[in-house]
Amino acid sequence: MSWLLLLLAGLFEVGFTTCLKLSDGFTRLWPTLGFVVFAAISFWLLTRATATIPLGTAYAVWTGIGALGTVIVGIVAFGDPAGTLRMLFLLLLIASIIGLKLVS
Repeated sequence: MSWLLLLLAGLFEVGFTTCLKLSDGFTRLWPTLGFVVFAAISFWLLTRATATIPLGTAYAVWTGIGALGTVIVGIVAFGDPAGTLRMLFLLLLIASIIGLKLVS
């Protein structure tokens, strides 16, 4: 159950980083409110997950999911570059997240 909470926390992190981009420096109301709501949910879920998952592992997986998801949103929604090396390092990030899960 804690790993599911951690996965959800990472997905909500993607939500708050996307809202951060859309908020235009916190000058747009709805994306700013979305940022606050998604961030609060993400941190709450992360806190719940750390009840049984070691803190360092949980934090690394949470940031990894958030980073991976945010890069994907950036590429798909905002036209960020998707070069070969960037994709290679994303695959390494995915492998690292899976590795942390396997050794925990």
